[in-house]
Amino acid sequence: MAKVKKLDGFMKGINLGGWISQGENNPDYIMNFITEDDIKRIASWKVDHVRLPVDYDIIQDENENPIELGHKCIENCIEWCKKYNLNMVLDLHKTAGYVFDDQKGSNFFESEKLQERFYRIWDDLAKRYSKYKDMIILEILNEVVDPKVAVQWNGIAAKCISVIRNVSEDVRIIVGGVENNAVTSIALLDPPADENVIYTFHCYEPLIYTHQGAYWIETMDTEFRIGYPESFDFYMEASKKYLADRAGFLLDDKFGFTEISTDFFEKLFREAIEVAAERNVTLYCGEYGVIDRAKPEESIKWYRDINKVFEKYGIGRAAWTYKEKDFGLIGPAYDEIRDEIIALL
Repeated sequence: MAKVKKLDGFMKGINLGGWISQGENNPDYIMNFITEDDIKRIASWKVDHVRLPVDYDIIQDENENPIELGHKCIENCIEWCKKYNLNMVLDLHKTAGYVFDDQKGSNFFESEKLQERFYRIWDDLAKRYSKYKDMIILEILNEVVDPKVAVQWNGIAAKCISVIRNVSEDVRIIVGGVENNAVTSIALLDPPADENVIYTFHCYEPLIYTHQGAYWIETMDTEFRIGYPESFDFYMEASKKYLADRAGFLLDDKFGFTEISTDFFEKLFREAIEVAAERNVTLYCGEYGVIDRAKPEESIKWYRDINKVFEKYGIGRAAWTYKEKDFGLIGPAYDEIRDEIIALL
């Protein structure tokens, strides 16, 4: 397989999850969860960028008036990143009517009104932040879940890109596919509108390993633990038992999986790499990581395996996540291996 088009300045990064997305919506928390010292610390890790998830209701009220505190956080982060020579992906993590981790409360794809609001959100964000296009990439929406909306999502994404292009002809734009930005959904995306569109995917595979004991998965036993690597058959059986319809790619014969190793990621990423190379599109992994319940000495093995494939094919990426959210790299679960993980980001 050929390498993909390299995303210079965005090859090794870390997410700032839990700050102005999936965090507490109160001023004290927002102003103190991430500070300049955190960005300085991240820069010392020799990464080149951060991915900043943003929820719409942190930057806009229900009447679509701007919430300046939310925008102040974005602007502060931009200034801190500039000071410490980091770039940024600005990711709209949730939009009005769309919550990736609460599909029961999401009606975005049924509502033209909500879609129009989405376009207005991006018109505003582009007007505010595309002027930083030398160090910022705009990611239009995090993790579309339902595989049945793939065609509809292509249409919505195209219109959103057009809205942004009316503001900036060349700010870079990230778009991902369905099934939570699954790497297998890259092939379902429309060809890029222009050379400044980037394809993204997320990778938490094997999910049974990276999400062992995850309390937010209804079918998961919170006491369940599994090592890395274990036999492929063991991963298969555990996935069927604890992940149900989220068992993922382990059960798909088309990949020819027989073991969990670097070869697993090679096979999993193959189609996306080939599609990106054929379309001359940059490929970016916006999230990947291991839950803090896993044994540290085994987490590092997973990072080594996925890193080998990122490096081999020139795929930029941002680990999930810097702080808290059950994956935070500065938490005590990673004390023994933090330096090793940082070296592999």
